Amino acid sequence: MNKEQMAQMEDLLRGGGTVSQRLLQSGMNVNALRTNATLRHEEWQTYDTAVVEAFQKRLVGVADLKSRGLVYDLSGKGLAQTVLMYEDMSDMDKAELSMDGVTRGKNDAVEFSQKFLPLPIAHKEYQINIRQLNMSRLHGIPLDVSLARGSSRKVAELVEDMLFNGYNAFNYGGGRIYGYTDCPTRNTLDMAKDWATSASGEEIVADVQKMIQQSVDARHYGPWVLYIPTGYSKVLGNDYKANSDKTVRTRLLELDGISDIKVADFLEAGNVILVEMVAETVRMVTGLPVTNVEWQANGNMVSFFKVMTIDVPQVRADQYGRSGIVHLAADVEDSTPPTTEG
Repeated sequence: MNKEQMAQMEDLLRGGGTVSQRLLQSGMNVNALRTNATLRHEEWQTYDTAVVEAFQKRLVGVADLKSRGLVYDLSGKGLAQTVLMYEDMSDMDKAELSMDGVTRGKNDAVEFSQKFLPLPIAHKEYQINIRQLNMSRLHGIPLDVSLARGSSRKVAELVEDMLFNGYNAFNYGGGRIYGYTDCPTRNTLDMAKDWATSASGEEIVADVQKMIQQSVDARHYGPWVLYIPTGYSKVLGNDYKANSDKTVRTRLLELDGISDIKVADFLEAGNVILVEMVAETVRMVTGLPVTNVEWQANGNMVSFFKVMTIDVPQVRADQYGRSGIVHLAADVEDSTPPTTEG
């Protein structure tokens, strides 16, 4: 390492340099923006705890995927790449049957299709005045982390919203971000009666049975989680039939393959989603866990902080358009029908 490089490294360790310089010099390691130049170690911990707690509270669908291990982790290297390149594969021929197992079978080949998923950064900024920080240190006043919590909550809401509603207006690198309700390959069903106003318990169960069958017809066999909007939560607490000892929710959970029913805040009224919880149907691509970073401005009198993450839903289907996601809604917009090949 020459003298110039040593000087740059020393400046970096002290928190010097522009944001871009510090990231480039560290190989796009976000920790380069987390020095002790402004916040002490204990203060970073206080803010980090607030950020993580607020982030997790706003996740329902995303948390379901992560708790089941349905994650493609880029090992914190998401800042170094702007798209994820991936491939889907065509189906193979059926296996063959013989008595000795050495009979030469038919050679098989599959086709691969290359696709891309954008990896944008979800972020929200807030700021800390160094005079307020100094008051905390001098007088032992607890740090006010409300801005950090609020910023983290907004980032989590954006990630959760992307999972359910997509962000297909964001077109980058030849790919788009789709969610449960706008993915072109999802299976769709029309809701005959609105669950909140006119559908009986038996009709609600019949709707969900149709959803399950549509997933099975697409060769996706569960287990499934059923997501409902907030307005349907009370309905599922009603009796399944008149004077029944079961609620509608209890009856739905008795259906084979339904592992859970969740209320999703970001699911619009009148929409119900059935999701097969396997990686071939959906996963979260995590390039950067939720992180709190800093840079300075205004003569270093104000420290700007940014809560940021790279957490992008990847809704998946095979080359024939078969998906494990079923979207039930009144007058739902038809999705692209899968082919009958394979």
